Amino acid sequence: MRILLVEDDAVLREVMLRSLGDAGHRVDVASNVEDADHLWRVQPFDAVLLDLNLPATASPTSNISSGLIALRQARARGDRTPVLVLTARDRTEERVAGLDAGADDYLGKPFELAEVEARLRALVRRALGTDDVSVLGRLKLDRKARRFAVGLTPLDLPAREFEVLWELMSPPGHTVSKRALSDKLSTFDESLGDNALEAFISRLRKKLVGSGASIRTLRGIGYLLEVEQ
Repeated sequence: MRILLVEDDAVLREVMLRSLGDAGHRVDVASNVEDADHLWRVQPFDAVLLDLNLPATASPTSNISSGLIALRQARARGDRTPVLVLTARDRTEERVAGLDAGADDYLGKPFELAEVEARLRALVRRALGTDDVSVLGRLKLDRKARRFAVGLTPLDLPAREFEVLWELMSPPGHTVSKRALSDKLSTFDESLGDNALEAFISRLRKKLVGSGASIRTLRGIGYLLEVEQ
């Protein structure tokens, strides 16, 4: 998943960035509302982790003063990205305000990183209309365990190949454009080029032989993971 992490606490931000990265996610970070608003507008994300108690930059003309306003602006322009609010503001009325502004879930600080990951999975699963387990041919993805298998045999993949196959199977049977796939697997600091993506696809095709699933290239459109004919 490609995630936007909006958090002004430098220590917590680095801990979450490392944890989410270790879990295989691509994470872009913002520490104030203006940067968050900009990233949110120019890049599609699978989910947003949003702290409400954020500083604005020093600009006296800024009309954004909190994460809550940035959330309202995103929803007003039709952005339906799943949002998990992370905040120390844990009073009932503040939780209600966040949910009314368009948040999909709410988690008060302090929190366990494992719970953040579990709630993220649930939000994105609901948004995509997918289940914890997807099966295509003999290929199975267990999203909760973050594990692929062919039949009963685990399919061990390097991190980037794992991410490519995850996107193609979320949900299975849908076409993913080359641009969308590259965007999902990139950050603003590290971009995945077309040649690298095609190399990952080529290696995955070889590893899927015998799984009953195959990756088809739809010229000018993208890639489709389907039951092998």
